Amino acid sequence: MTNEFKFTLTFAIPEALEPEKLEERLFEAGCNDAILGLGQEGRLALNFTREASSAEAAMASALKDVRKAIPEARPQLSGHANGILK
Repeated sequence: MTNEFKFTLTFAIPEALEPEKLEERLFEAGCNDAILGLGQEGRLALNFTREASSAEAAMASALKDVRKAIPEARPQLSGHANGILK
């Protein structure tokens, strides 16, 4: 059984990446269930609504998809997510 989980992941990204290319790469990598936030230069926020068997599985699969799209992205972790996404 899967449930729907809502969460936000934030990343430090190279400032040279163009927003349109970022959006395309993320969509192609499977992040079509996220709303992108690019309001701060060098930062990316993704607000996900993802189906998975657990919150941990949802976050881990989202991180994997982001890393596939933007290998140079560095997660900005806090709280309990730090243990889940390592």
